[in-house]
Amino acid sequence: MNSTLKLPVGIENFEEIRKSGFYYVDKTKLIEQLLQNWGKVNLFTRPRRFGKTLNMSMLRAFFETGADPSLFEGLYISKNKEMCAEYMGKYPVIFLSFKGVDGLTFEEAQTRVTTIIRTEARRHYELKNSDRLVDEEIAQFAQLLAGKPDDLTDSIRLLSELLYRHFDQKVIIIIDEYDVPLDKAFQNGYYREMVALIRGLFGQALKTNDFLRFAVLTGCLRISKESIFTGLNNFKVLSLLDARFDEQFGFTDDEVKMLLEDYGLSSHFMETKEWYDGYHFGKADVYCPWDVINYVEQLKYDLTAEPEDFWSNSSGNAIVRRFIDKADTRTKNEIERLIAGECIEKEVSQELTYDELDNKIENLWSVLFTTGYLTQQGRTESGRYRLSIPNKEIRNLFIKKIREWFRDVSRNDGKTLEEFCNAFLEKNPEKIELLFGDYLWNTISIRDTAVAKEKKENFYHGILLGLLGYKASWLTKSNAESGIGYSDILVEAPENRTGIVIELKYAEDGDMDAACTEALKQIEAKDYVAKLKQDGMRNFIKYGIACYKKDCKVVIG
Repeated sequence: MNSTLKLPVGIENFEEIRKSGFYYVDKTKLIEQLLQNWGKVNLFTRPRRFGKTLNMSMLRAFFETGADPSLFEGLYISKNKEMCAEYMGKYPVIFLSFKGVDGLTFEEAQTRVTTIIRTEARRHYELKNSDRLVDEEIAQFAQLLAGKPDDLTDSIRLLSELLYRHFDQKVIIIIDEYDVPLDKAFQNGYYREMVALIRGLFGQALKTNDFLRFAVLTGCLRISKESIFTGLNNFKVLSLLDARFDEQFGFTDDEVKMLLEDYGLSSHFMETKEWYDGYHFGKADVYCPWDVINYVEQLKYDLTAEPEDFWSNSSGNAIVRRFIDKADTRTKNEIERLIAGECIEKEVSQELTYDELDNKIENLWSVLFTTGYLTQQGRTESGRYRLSIPNKEIRNLFIKKIREWFRDVSRNDGKTLEEFCNAFLEKNPEKIELLFGDYLWNTISIRDTAVAKEKKENFYHGILLGLLGYKASWLTKSNAESGIGYSDILVEAPENRTGIVIELKYAEDGDMDAACTEALKQIEAKDYVAKLKQDGMRNFIKYGIACYKKDCKVVIG
């Protein structure tokens, strides 16, 4: 049992994890695989929160001159004595993380890039009692970074030259989250300026750098059409579709089982798998490490803790918001199929530029895939990928965003929605049926598949809840405890203190009359009106609603 070890929540520094007694899932096989199959420049593309920064920190700790062999004792790579003797501690390493490069203006972002590079130069100077670079060289470097923007583009190459002079050994360059500055620039309107800066930096450091041994970069997207990587010799892109290194980013089944066992939490394996597994990188099935570590941390202190959404709160959802905003009717139908547990077949482009995202809606499917909101379940004969939502955590995120989209639609169609909601108070099932039916026909398409009935009911339930949410003065409750059960929807309207009970059924066999009858019987049998009475409602209206594909039936009780 390793239950005394702390869990590294939010800690991405390999040395700190190994020296300060944190739990570590051994990913040092990455070192061996990289040395057996490396290119001049190696780009790993993976979603956020899949251990990229920690792995890059681990590479630095292994290769950098003055490396501490004790950090790797007992880990996989330590068994390869020959490789450790040849490569461990043999190279100067430039390590740059661009994940914090943002800013509302290009000038702000450029300043942050400058600070990151200057800080890395200072790190080499300060290590080992100033034995790395001489004062004059650091002064020269700092002066250059304070000069013209053109000087900044040569800064990484110049730093590698200074390190080469000092160590007489070519340099390894590691750049983590290289695409974050481009993402932030795209959101804030200075994309072209940032592309030019990154192209200049990378061109000098990775393409025309005589002092480079090899480089490793990480990011979510491969931005190749920007010409950022054009002309690089022996350039390897190791994407989440590549079978190489597929288990080194993310936790495997065995690793999660071991982690839970080490903390006496093996009984929580199935919910951990349901919520955080489901990603397919290359040929490996993996969990999101960030989610698993956070969930185990909660379980350590509360064995009744329920799984929750950790990933989206840490990754930012701007791309999903953009996707929903631009979704057409066909795309909305595909989203519904995904939520229902189906796969959709799509071409996946791994070479998009940010300013291409708006060219066509199909590009956004590729972005949702590469950023971790979707995963792949293999390919069709035509070469398309079968995309699906990976797990319960991401499915819940999609459901929330769909409901948010429906609320937006409601605000844009206020007159019709006002009529729709008032029809419930007016006891007008025919009008409800007409307006809800029109909405279903014009907006969504649920396919008749083998998806479980309750999932279909949940989807229609979500649509209806979103539409009723238009009435800001109403108190609308979903799955509220009432009587001896949980009603689908309860509405408390201030008009004459009226309470509305809605029970929704999916007519699996197409018999919507029977489904409505069943719904009304359930309202009576389980006394769903009880909660409304407790809350002071005086008038009560009961509705049974049945849905089947694009059709609906509404009956008043």
